[in-house]
Amino acid sequence: MESEDDFDMHDGNESGEDDFYSGRDDDAGAIPTYDDSDADDADYEFIDNDSDDSVDYVSHSHQQNYTILSEVDIRQRQEDDITRISTVLSISKVEAGILLRYYSWNVSKVHDEWFADEEKVRRSVGLLEKPVVPFPDGEMICGICFETYPYDLLHAAACGHPFCNSCWSGLLCYSHTLFSYHGYISTAISDGPGCLMLRCPDPSCVAAVGQDMINQLASDEDREKYSRYFIRSYVEDNRKTKWCPAPGCDYAVDFIFGSGNYDVTCRCSYSFCWNCTEEAHRAVDCDTVARWILKNSAESENMNWILANSKPCPKCKRPIEKNHGCMHMTCTPPCRFEFCWLCLGAWSEHGEVTGGYYACNRYETAKKEGTFDEEEKRREMAKLSVEKYTHYYERWATNQSSRQKALADLQQMQSVHLEKLSETQCQPESQLKFITEAWLQIIECRRVLKWTYAYGYYLPENEHAKRHFFEYLQGEAESGLERLHQCAEKELQVYLNAEEQLKDFNEFRSKLAGLTSVTRNFFENLVRALENGLSDVNSRGACSRMGSSKSLGGGSSRGRSGKGKGSTPRSSGSNRNIDDSGH
Repeated sequence: MESEDDFDMHDGNESGEDDFYSGRDDDAGAIPTYDDSDADDADYEFIDNDSDDSVDYVSHSHQQNYTILSEVDIRQRQEDDITRISTVLSISKVEAGILLRYYSWNVSKVHDEWFADEEKVRRSVGLLEKPVVPFPDGEMICGICFETYPYDLLHAAACGHPFCNSCWSGLLCYSHTLFSYHGYISTAISDGPGCLMLRCPDPSCVAAVGQDMINQLASDEDREKYSRYFIRSYVEDNRKTKWCPAPGCDYAVDFIFGSGNYDVTCRCSYSFCWNCTEEAHRAVDCDTVARWILKNSAESENMNWILANSKPCPKCKRPIEKNHGCMHMTCTPPCRFEFCWLCLGAWSEHGEVTGGYYACNRYETAKKEGTFDEEEKRREMAKLSVEKYTHYYERWATNQSSRQKALADLQQMQSVHLEKLSETQCQPESQLKFITEAWLQIIECRRVLKWTYAYGYYLPENEHAKRHFFEYLQGEAESGLERLHQCAEKELQVYLNAEEQLKDFNEFRSKLAGLTSVTRNFFENLVRALENGLSDVNSRGACSRMGSSKSLGGGSSRGRSGKGKGSTPRSSGSNRNIDDSGH
């Protein structure tokens, strides 16, 4: 766990704005000193994309552990692997392709298995060294249609079992007219990717049918399908590669294991977790994300709401929500049973002696006797569960909405505003990249902040020290991000609306770039802390951190009141910050 200085985010204010950027250089996690040169030497590398409004960037603080592959890249890698196997094992490229496909395109495993027992591999894969039967020189009966054909109208795999061209391909030429029907190859290709492991039609034979025969005998449409299956198998059967899950994206990701960070960003600008293919969710683990997504879509929350806010009719058992003040309830037709909301007894047995319309002495008496304690306790627990889930989900969804708005704002900035700003402020667009970096940081921080609410929801209630420290860090992250977001959105608007050059633009540049750097550093420390599970936090340590936090940020405490005092007050304050900024 980093020192408390690592998580220090000073509040910007009129009296302490210079201190906010002055920083200290004695700590790696402390706020850095910022000058104009930092804008040009920012710690980001932009990826050249086919799309003009790309929002991809890579932080040098984490070495990129993946490669984005286009279809051309995939074909080239596939061809390279086939050529390598063909050369090393002295087999044809067709046989090398069959072999790699069988071993899921794992080159090293092919080498290991082949040199351990070549004969066993050949039998398993169907790579026969010599024909089982000799191919005929004259006429021969096709083993499928049982018609007699000359040898030039017959084809066989490496085994030598002859079958006519029509039965192989499903194409029949009659009176110079080509007829199509379901042949062996066309049927296999129509059934899906299993055609890549096609074997000889003879039931007793295991000889593989290679791509050379497909290209020779199949129709143009079937050849195209087979080719698509073949290239997709290089991604889908390879444990190191996956397709980008974004709709309509044709890029694949080749991942290098061992870094511990699964978040990747495709060239289509979509960020996702390579491990579970859900959207990027660092610093929350995949299991937590799966549980959270399931909870968001499950009917259990509906049942919890029904349990917490309704009661079953004592007669027909249908759930009823109380929407008026008095305790006299009437079930809907055809039941129409009248009962007391508190004790669920028949209303005909109620009167002045039971407390009238707004009270029920029977209920109060039964509650004192413990008759209703268990049921009410269960109802109260369900109500608290719904309130807790609603609290975290609302803030999770709010940050998701803010992130989507920030993405749209960035694209608008790149396509429209930067060009205008370059003209009015007499700055080349290359000198305005600090604005793009600020928006990219906002987008990334919104994503991180969104998933901290899923993290907080599953944080055990009995771990008070961790919960208090987590809520303090989350509150500080929200406060710092709101300052950055407001600066990039509202304060920048002054310069976007200006008709002439403003003298204080360089000061604004320093402020926005400084806020970007500080926010990035804080969120990186926050992510590391959550990935470590706040493991070194104990009750005494957390309290001392939170107690000393009052002195953080100079004399300013705006935007931080109530942080770390409990989930509802802290998050309510955080949500207020979001609302004030228009997000």
